Amino acid sequence: MEEASNQWTQKINYPFSAIVGQEKMKTALLLNVINPQIGGVLIRGERGSAKTIAVRGLADLLPGIEVVEGCRFSCDPKNISKMCSMCREAYEGGEKLPAVRRPMKIIELPVGTTEDRVVGTLNIERAITEGVKALEIGMLAEANRGILYIDNINLLDDHIMDVLLDAAAMGVNVVEREGVSVSHPASFMLVGSMNPEEGELRPQLHDRLAFHVDVKGIAGIQGRLKIMNQAMEFERDPIYFKKLYQESDREISENIIKAQKLLPRVTIKEKFLRIVARMCIELDVDGHRPDIIITRAAMARAAYEGRRTVTEEDMVFASELTLGFRMRRTPFEDAALGSSKFQQVLDLAKKHEAESERQKRRGTRKKAAPKTKGKKK
Repeated sequence: MEEASNQWTQKINYPFSAIVGQEKMKTALLLNVINPQIGGVLIRGERGSAKTIAVRGLADLLPGIEVVEGCRFSCDPKNISKMCSMCREAYEGGEKLPAVRRPMKIIELPVGTTEDRVVGTLNIERAITEGVKALEIGMLAEANRGILYIDNINLLDDHIMDVLLDAAAMGVNVVEREGVSVSHPASFMLVGSMNPEEGELRPQLHDRLAFHVDVKGIAGIQGRLKIMNQAMEFERDPIYFKKLYQESDREISENIIKAQKLLPRVTIKEKFLRIVARMCIELDVDGHRPDIIITRAAMARAAYEGRRTVTEEDMVFASELTLGFRMRRTPFEDAALGSSKFQQVLDLAKKHEAESERQKRRGTRKKAAPKTKGKKK
């Protein structure tokens, strides 16, 4: 079990900052680290477009989190609502929970994995007397308060996918065997990657991944030459190559920490909230989740760039990642929201908002205008 948890620390990952291009993909991942409540990322693209390399490189940038020392579920020692039963019992009993700091983890879930490996296994006899202590933890426990990564997520077994959907929705993993059930916290950021040529993703999981990023290989010859040269340098001496990008990786990591601290102080204008709402209405998206995701993502992007105020550029960037696959379409319509269509919807929303503000100003002026006195006869 420990071996699986440390899978990312036993290999030298390609530096995140050394990845050529793919800025939208990298930013989408970073925004989710800054605010995990955004809800994850789906990276769609052809083979060899650095999808998995980016996620693995992200592991070296993740900020530290406080966990209860010795807790198998990495419980937060200050948040009783998300503690396992053992930590909660100790906390409510007045016991001071020992805390240690460690980096967030990325746990990789292989496509061919079994249900027991994902949710954990339960010894029935021990479970009756010992409860959660009898649970042999699975990947959902290991990924709690971290990142769960699934390559080729579109090829994942339907039953395993159902388990993930339940855990992602509730933030809790429930293990049931022969009428005995044990639960533990399972709050994680879900990151998936896939090649659309190998099949599409189930609609239920589509909606559980906040961002969808389409990636393609670099078209320019200089960019492709740089990728080839860097790949050869990394293969020749990965330790030395990683040192070359150590400073730039550290800078990204420090920016993540700064952004997390700044995020609670970031504000967004009411005008932008109305534009987002108008766009979602115009595109006829399901539910209110897209509106909330866009708001969170725009604020996270502002924080990452060291600003306390969301700009229109932040809002547009977040909207492009969130809305494209959520708009309702006819059966044969392309799943992607084209840039021209998006711009049309954005322009229309801004036009309506500007007209609404003009009407408000006219109404305010009318109320403020002094009444004229009638002439005496």
